[in-house]
Amino acid sequence: MKIMIRRSPEGLSIYVPKKDLEEQIVESEYETLWGGWIKVANGWVFDLPEMASDTRLPITINAKKRDETGHDP
Repeated sequence: MKIMIRRSPEGLSIYVPKKDLEEQIVESEYETLWGGWIKVANGWVFDLPEMASDTRLPITINAKKRDETGHDP
């Protein structure tokens, strides 16, 4: 699923163009985000690709959305 990760005044957020949805990132596996999972305010969990820790934001990436139980589908 294509998502955009960007900085907002409240912290990091994602935007999902196909759903016209913007949500705050509330939890992440790694401080640098990349290569781990993130959880957004609506409960969705995404696996992010490996990228350099200094990757500039905003950025549009392909992220894998986990199923409702938080596991890979």
